[in-house]
Amino acid sequence: MTHSDIEPEAQKRMGIMGNMVRLSIGVENPEDTVMDIEQALGKV
Repeated sequence: MTHSDIEPEAQKRMGIMGNMVRLSIGVENPEDTVMDIEQALGKV
């Protein structure tokens, strides 16, 4: 299930907003994850 499977009113009640970014990460080195996010944000 993803947020798109949830009705808009239910999303609102759950605090899911359209300006949020959903991250799905695995079991990785935390520093690698932070570096990946910083690199991606540097491109927007």
